Amino acid sequence: MTHPNVTQQPDFTPIQDYGVIGDLCTVGLVGNNGSIDFMCFPNFDSPTIFAALLDPQHGGKFQICPTAPGWRQKKLYLPNTNVLLSRFFSHEGVAELSDFMPVADLGHPHCVVRRIKAVRGEVHLRMLCAPKFNYARSSHHCENRGGEVLFSSQAADRMVVRLRASVPVQLHEGSAIAEFILRAGQSATFILEQVVAGTETPTQHPDFVRNSFKETVNYWRQWVSRSTYTGRWREMVNRSALTLKLLTSRAHGSMVAAPTFGLPEVIGGVRNWDYRYTWIRDASFSIYALMRLGFTDEASAFMRWMEARCAEVEPGKPLQVMYGLDGRRCLTEETLPHLSGYMGSRPVRIGNAAYDQLQLDIYGELIDSVYLFDKQVQPISYEMWNNLARMVDWVVEHWHLPDEGIWEVRGGRHEFLLSRVMCWVAMDRAIRLSVKRGLPGRLDTWTATRDRIYHDIHEKFWDSKQRRFVQYRGATVVDAASLLMPLVRFISPSDPRWMSTMDAIRHDLLDDSLVYRYRPDSAAPDGLIGEEGTFSMCSFWYAECLSRAGDLERARLFFEKMLGYSNRLGLYAEELGPTGEYLGNFPQAFTHLALISTAYDIDRRLNAAGIGI
Repeated sequence: MTHPNVTQQPDFTPIQDYGVIGDLCTVGLVGNNGSIDFMCFPNFDSPTIFAALLDPQHGGKFQICPTAPGWRQKKLYLPNTNVLLSRFFSHEGVAELSDFMPVADLGHPHCVVRRIKAVRGEVHLRMLCAPKFNYARSSHHCENRGGEVLFSSQAADRMVVRLRASVPVQLHEGSAIAEFILRAGQSATFILEQVVAGTETPTQHPDFVRNSFKETVNYWRQWVSRSTYTGRWREMVNRSALTLKLLTSRAHGSMVAAPTFGLPEVIGGVRNWDYRYTWIRDASFSIYALMRLGFTDEASAFMRWMEARCAEVEPGKPLQVMYGLDGRRCLTEETLPHLSGYMGSRPVRIGNAAYDQLQLDIYGELIDSVYLFDKQVQPISYEMWNNLARMVDWVVEHWHLPDEGIWEVRGGRHEFLLSRVMCWVAMDRAIRLSVKRGLPGRLDTWTATRDRIYHDIHEKFWDSKQRRFVQYRGATVVDAASLLMPLVRFISPSDPRWMSTMDAIRHDLLDDSLVYRYRPDSAAPDGLIGEEGTFSMCSFWYAECLSRAGDLERARLFFEKMLGYSNRLGLYAEELGPTGEYLGNFPQAFTHLALISTAYDIDRRLNAAGIGI
């Protein structure tokens, strides 16, 4: 599934070989070679200072590794934390690199802490810190002050970052370099932090690294201990929860779909999107997953963020598909032609033009999450209900329109099945909320619209000849998005129409245990050329559909096979290529959300059936 004009490039580290560290404001991706190859700084949606993941020559990186040839490496997270350990093995000895970002909740500055220690033998090591500011578009000045190096961007924001090092550092062409030897028991530390004028920083304190390490480990372990999930696959569920927490903004309560941009859905292809924003669709699934695990504080913070977005919608206008983490609406898309792209995949895009698309499914996902939040956490406010009621009235008038759908096609609007189903969900959950809480609403109109949508789906989206629900009105092909139909309780998981649709999905979209979202050559045109991999979240949805239909043996098998497709750290990208390589932005929140939902459902059904571990 590689573009024919692209050759594999050895300078690139595969996506699946990265771990992720973060401070609830941004994240860094750490490769098997000890290099931080991607980091937007100081926030998720800030420009990058390291982007070697997208251009090894010009993107910038921060690497620490042995100089001896032929060394091997192994990575792991300290259990129940987001502190990453990388062990290097060579004929000289063994070295261990600890990487973490002190959590913003603890009052630390934006910084990355890296500590390398010789465990055995005498290890020759090299450190290279080569930031490239403003998506590698701006030059910078660097100054060595003995024990610290200041990198000052010439971009408009004039960002300054400081590297503190416990070993001597030299400057070379705008980069900081150190070559040093550690013997067993010795260590060296490196701290990269944002410099804010007039602000004191604790990083120069001799005990900062040791103390911040302990505080960060304790923070993550205390946080994940709040999980109420005690079922099967707990380690993978907790890792997904920890990953989702890393992708959540402390300042705003919102979650990025993924912390990266420009990672391709096919090597050499053009589907290279920016996922550093918050989709209403993802937000609603996030609230569901967080509540399932008992993280009500995070669910409440996300709900407050969504409540603010709902309040901003002008009368008669649709809700926006996605927003910046702070709620900003304009996400203008542009390309970065100076970057070569991951393994030559261009263009590299920042911003996302899909923000002003019409995607009708988001109303169902939003109102369903509000319904569950109201039921399981706390009743919603007067203002929230008034805003929701206005949206429901908008759906009454617009549910029948063609749109770009969940997959954000760029080849023209269609009447998509899932959009229609989720409009039904919007009406159904609004009615339930109104009746349950005695909240005012146009119940007669809402009920009539819900029923009309229901019949419309069964009459116009059901292919009686092939016995399947089709992707859009007039189509003949299936779409993995329809797997949400039983998950949102539009249709029974054992309904004959649904069972035959599952047969069609199995025949057309299933590859062993992996599911394609659709076949690009026969589905609604998305306006782009090329193929793509299997979608990991769709593979988890398929397993959950099997579970809900009572096929627990296959559901468990498919789910556990999907667990085997995580990388060694338990992380997932958006897609899997034909040889199991990762494609798309990484790590992807939606995939980890689907993992949690599927694990929860299969576990409780196995328990109900009296099936042991």
